[in-house]
Amino acid sequence: MSAMGVVSSCSCLHSGVWLLKPGMQKMSSFSLHTAARCAAKDYYEVLVLGGGTGGITMSARMKRKVGAGNVAVVEPSETHYYQPLWTLVGGGAKQLATSARPTGSVMPQGVEWIKSRVTALDPDKNCVWLENDVKVSYKYLIIALGISLHYEKIKGLPEGFDHPKIGSNYSVHTVEKTWKALQDFKEGNAIFTFPNTPVKCAGAPQKIMYLSEAYWRKTGKRSKANIMFNTSLGVIFGVKKYADALLEIIKERNIAVNYKRNLVEVRADKQEAVFENLDKPGVTEVHQYEMLHVTPPMGPPDVLINSPVSDGIGWVDVDKETLQHRKYPNVFGIGDCTNLPTSKTAAAVAAQSGVLDKTISLVMKNQLPTKKYDGYTSCPLVTGYNKVILAEFDYDAQPLETFPIDQSKERVTMYHMKADMMPFLYWNGLLK
Repeated sequence: MSAMGVVSSCSCLHSGVWLLKPGMQKMSSFSLHTAARCAAKDYYEVLVLGGGTGGITMSARMKRKVGAGNVAVVEPSETHYYQPLWTLVGGGAKQLATSARPTGSVMPQGVEWIKSRVTALDPDKNCVWLENDVKVSYKYLIIALGISLHYEKIKGLPEGFDHPKIGSNYSVHTVEKTWKALQDFKEGNAIFTFPNTPVKCAGAPQKIMYLSEAYWRKTGKRSKANIMFNTSLGVIFGVKKYADALLEIIKERNIAVNYKRNLVEVRADKQEAVFENLDKPGVTEVHQYEMLHVTPPMGPPDVLINSPVSDGIGWVDVDKETLQHRKYPNVFGIGDCTNLPTSKTAAAVAAQSGVLDKTISLVMKNQLPTKKYDGYTSCPLVTGYNKVILAEFDYDAQPLETFPIDQSKERVTMYHMKADMMPFLYWNGLLK
């Protein structure tokens, strides 16, 4: 599955500006975009790479600046997913089908959808190469290619998903397996993992753990479950205020947390998970499991690795305040594919889109960008079937909260915002 057609795994409100305002306005009537095709033209004033949250949002904004016929989006996937819902799909609270829409239905009307895959970027010549050696040139380039999942970097995966008792909320192919494993649980170890790489929404790997614990409590199986969170990190969450709240919940619910443990192998036929102790490289430990939820290693899309637009690792190298490329002034990046030092979430993309819109407007007028992105990101930490801790913070891992309440406390209202209001505002507000 293309990473480009998938959105980040967290989403939230910030001061009501990124979803609530457009969501409250009168929604435009539903309409389809220009039919998908190979590049209809070989030049566009604005070319957008990727049809996920950042790509669709920015193409809608650019259409208003330069006209629909002058904007194109390169995206191979026929389906656009609202992935923040997959936490609830894996926990049995939502249906997978509700997270999906045809890509054509979310593409802004009149914007050209080039249904192809980017194979190379040549910013020195202001062009990109697509499949079948198709070349497309641009005046301005927006890179929104998302992040790639790498299950194959764990020995025994992805083939291990053919066995029962193992799932992953990060893939459309495995999220329903999480719910099946949760239902089929009888007794033993339930293990939830966090990899030794950047990930989409640092809270997501533990959200399903809290939902699982709540489900087993409800179904009378909790006393038979030994719940373990094996994380490669040295802390439960990167922002102390929310970490302290989560540690209280973990203590109350008798969940074991093992830090600096990285999943390196799954022996699905034996129901065994092998972890490396990152404090003792090369030293491994084997855990039997009755349920295993895998958060895969992640990284930049292959096309960005060793690309002129990327840093040494493969992330798009942009200014952290303006989102303009550090070397190529007509190139911009947004979302999970960038090296912005903040958590990779849909809320971050939403905040970034407003800044990037202002940046590009000024660049088009040969002026210096002035609007600055503060690193705002958010993760609604689902801690039960009707509870959420709403984490919002900036580049400095300092809380940057929307509401005049203590957002580190579990709240029913925040759960309904996460489960019901945000999907509606995503489809009808942000993407438009």
